[in-house]
Amino acid sequence: MNIRFSADKGLGGVLIPPPDKSLTHRALMLASVSSENSEIYNPLETGDCISTKSCLESLGVRFLDEKSALEKNSGKKYTVQGVGLHGFIEPKSILNAGNSGTTIRLLSGLIAGLPIYAVMSGDDSLCRRPMDRVVKPLNLMGGKIVGRENGKFAPLTFLPGDGLLNPLNYELPVSSAQVKSSLLFAGLRSRGTMVITGKVHSRDHTERMLKAFGLPIEAGEGIVKLEPVFELPGFKFLVPGDISSAAFFIAGSLLSGRELTVKYCGINPTRTGFIRILKRMNADITIEETGIELGEPVGIIKVKPSSLTGTVINSVEVPDCIDEIPLIAALALCAEGTTMVRGAEELKIKETDRLHAISVLIESLGGTVEILNDGFIIEGPQTLSSGTVKSMGDHRIAMSGAILSTCVKGGITVEGFDAASISYPNFIEHFSTLGGSTDA
Repeated sequence: MNIRFSADKGLGGVLIPPPDKSLTHRALMLASVSSENSEIYNPLETGDCISTKSCLESLGVRFLDEKSALEKNSGKKYTVQGVGLHGFIEPKSILNAGNSGTTIRLLSGLIAGLPIYAVMSGDDSLCRRPMDRVVKPLNLMGGKIVGRENGKFAPLTFLPGDGLLNPLNYELPVSSAQVKSSLLFAGLRSRGTMVITGKVHSRDHTERMLKAFGLPIEAGEGIVKLEPVFELPGFKFLVPGDISSAAFFIAGSLLSGRELTVKYCGINPTRTGFIRILKRMNADITIEETGIELGEPVGIIKVKPSSLTGTVINSVEVPDCIDEIPLIAALALCAEGTTMVRGAEELKIKETDRLHAISVLIESLGGTVEILNDGFIIEGPQTLSSGTVKSMGDHRIAMSGAILSTCVKGGITVEGFDAASISYPNFIEHFSTLGGSTDA
């Protein structure tokens, strides 16, 4: 699907972003292994999260769908009939994770060691992404997982165990919330304490949720500890808006000099690295916390017109803004001075090689960027031209291309924009509501 985007008058106004994808995944999984029914309000119902729900249904979990009755939410409500930590049944067919790395990696922690046989796979893109980062530690716990090339790639086969896993003291070699969460999920059924050290700084949604349940988890500087439990309680959770989705229109408002207010948005500190970097680039942005949902802070973000300057982003900051780096590149094109990103080699193994995709995106519009082995350097400001860009099947590249239409005359055509539906199914609607136009 090719769509032409124009935003000659800029993008601004009031935005309620779509539900958070990371939180929806985790809520669906934890509700499924709880010992009681749970209610999830406003789940994200698209691509990756549908893959998670489908896999869980194949494992014997029942979901009752209905319209939410909450006044501040007009979305869906799932009542999830949890089967307990040991209650998954043997699936009759291959579990299809689609394009979702979160689905296959986190579910691996919940399935490993159970007395069932299961095979989990996904699309061609997912089967090229590394899985040994979860397979190796889970097998050290007794998980009995087999994959292509010695567990490096999906499909993954889970051989039956006795239901329990061995305790593990594991040093994370990469900063990955997916790996950390998979091990914490596995640790729920461990015979002893799960200890995770090393590069543990990444999104902490799983730790916050488990702590909100009252579970014995400790998270400190460079270490996370979890004691095994016999069961998880049921819960109610209203999924807040996704700050990674809101980030596109935050960038759009800054690029076009318009004001923007983002309401009911998750503002977890491990997800607001993008905001902190924008402030360092001289952006006028404020965050006001308005509540807490299952350990997750929720609030309002206000953006005002600003004159941006370049900045340097290092490897310590990258985990807190990994999804927004394509947008940082877009903003750098209009910022005064040099912007450099280092320590972002993880971008090479996302839905596509995002460093390469960023280069192709910018050069398609007449811009220039120096790609490094772990990041990039951009000199700004640059003058971009109207043109056509390719999404390369990556939702974040597709939406970054659309947002760049705020700083070119004549608009931008994004080839393969349907990739955006994985995380932001109503992006086109919001783009138009906030002042842009499309030919969709």
